[in-house]
Amino acid sequence: MADVWQNAMEHAVAVARRAGEVVREALHHDRKVMTKSCSVDLVTQTDQNVETLIIQSVKEKFPTHRFIGEESVAAGEACILTDRPTWIIDPIDGTTNFVHGFPFVAVSIGFAVNKEMQFGVVYSCLEDKMYTASRGHGAFCNGETLHVSQQTDVKQAMVATEFGSSRDPEVVEKIFSSLRNILCIPVHGVRGAGSAAVNMCLVASGCVEAYYETGIHIWDVAAGSLIVSEAGGVLMDVNGGDVDLMSRRIVAANSRVVAERIVMEIEAFSPPRDDTPPLAP
Repeated sequence: MADVWQNAMEHAVAVARRAGEVVREALHHDRKVMTKSCSVDLVTQTDQNVETLIIQSVKEKFPTHRFIGEESVAAGEACILTDRPTWIIDPIDGTTNFVHGFPFVAVSIGFAVNKEMQFGVVYSCLEDKMYTASRGHGAFCNGETLHVSQQTDVKQAMVATEFGSSRDPEVVEKIFSSLRNILCIPVHGVRGAGSAAVNMCLVASGCVEAYYETGIHIWDVAAGSLIVSEAGGVLMDVNGGDVDLMSRRIVAANSRVVAERIVMEIEAFSPPRDDTPPLAP
């Protein structure tokens, strides 16, 4: 069975590279921009093309597998994670970055069996960095072993976060309250790549000690969650409990000490879960 998942991971790496080529080529052409939930929740034709490319390629090789894809869910498909082998796909994590030519744009492919991540692939395609991890076998970037930072003094930490697409004043207030609290610990600094997948890979690489966000989706963090874990990091919910990838809330850190200290400063709130059925019209 392990050989089957190894073949699947090799296919994920290959199709992520192909997807990256599509993304890089699209940067040189007109990037038609559309919106989804609001005016700052962007999607492009390239997002849709890349997801189609990945799913069709996987279906040819693994016809019985299931999929959770960002654009498929946006089009009305249910976001349900079962025990069956499931590919969790974000065709372009960092669509706003892509639209503006900001150089952190990732193809993210996670693979779960029995609701447990088995491998994760994040291809930061403008940097040409291929991050990979498989359960029990470590995490890598372009073949080099990754390990989280050993810094456990949060006052010497770099923290990553994002502001999300909600512009609801109450949500924005909680986001900035959390940011202010964390800055005033004080930490060395706060950064954001504009891509949840890339931010998680930065934790795995030891570049930042922690990343937290509320409002992300399972496809943003599924692959990155395993990359962080396999690099020696920890995952938890923003309230300090166990992480639930459907909850749209996550803290990824180099250690439990840092994670728990960050959690103390977060003003937690709960966006609608990814697996909550949409309201009937």
